[in-house]
Amino acid sequence: MLLDAASLYYRAFYGVPTTVTGPHGRPVNAVRGFLDMTARLVVAHAPARLVACWDDDWRPAFRVAALPTYKAHRVAPEGGEETPEELAPQVPVLVDVLAAAGLARVGAPGYEADDVIGTLATRARGPVDVVTGDRDLFQLVDDDRGVRILYTARGINDLDFVDEAAVADRYGIPGRSYADFAVLRGDPSDGLPGVSGVGAKTAAALINEFGSLAGIRAAVARTVVPKAPLTAAVLKKLQAAGDYLDAAPEVVAVVTGIDLPPVDGALPRHPADPDALAALAAEHGLESSVRRLGAALDWPQD
Repeated sequence: MLLDAASLYYRAFYGVPTTVTGPHGRPVNAVRGFLDMTARLVVAHAPARLVACWDDDWRPAFRVAALPTYKAHRVAPEGGEETPEELAPQVPVLVDVLAAAGLARVGAPGYEADDVIGTLATRARGPVDVVTGDRDLFQLVDDDRGVRILYTARGINDLDFVDEAAVADRYGIPGRSYADFAVLRGDPSDGLPGVSGVGAKTAAALINEFGSLAGIRAAVARTVVPKAPLTAAVLKKLQAAGDYLDAAPEVVAVVTGIDLPPVDGALPRHPADPDALAALAAEHGLESSVRRLGAALDWPQD
């Protein structure tokens, strides 16, 4: 089980009131929510291994170089990612808690969590569940290898299980075509404009007709007499978007070959540092969440 950590701690932050505070009076809602979600996932799905995948770089240079608008609207005035001020101090606390608990946390300099997830999912020998609220990761579904997405759009207790059939059902495209579909349709939340005037329905029709983005572009290059779905209007839109279509695939594609060290991810049978975990729990009022996590992991009870 691979956790898209930022996706989950943002969900926790917005799903648990900021009135949930520690003894110091500061919010700990994101940390408590993340730990509680992790405990529920372990109980419900019993993964053999679990890794919290981290954004070491939320806006990698190679993606910005390809498409400067990539996540540009999320850049804070002082630089870095614009993060709610009550969330930012909680992230280092979560890092410390995960380390003391002995849960694997993996990031890679210059890459997003998506890329860590893509690499670990590709490297895995058995089935993989990816827990995320990010549709970009739909491109990883692979029925042959047992890679599916546990999509959190409706909450951690009402997950959508996304496999190739689910992608096909949602978008009307082959199950492994999500990346090409996303390039064409765009995603404003990531600063990905898409092809102007080409919506989801047209994008799906083009992919079904020509098989892939490369097939679509080849058809654009050779078309003399437009024919649906590559009508004269659509042809003109795709021709006008040539520069964007050159750049966007590198931005959308999840990297699957990061040079990561071996990652075990085995569920810890006991805390890696019990004293540190107890101290963090006491300092931040996390005792109940830590107990729930310990119970889910079947730690020995005092």
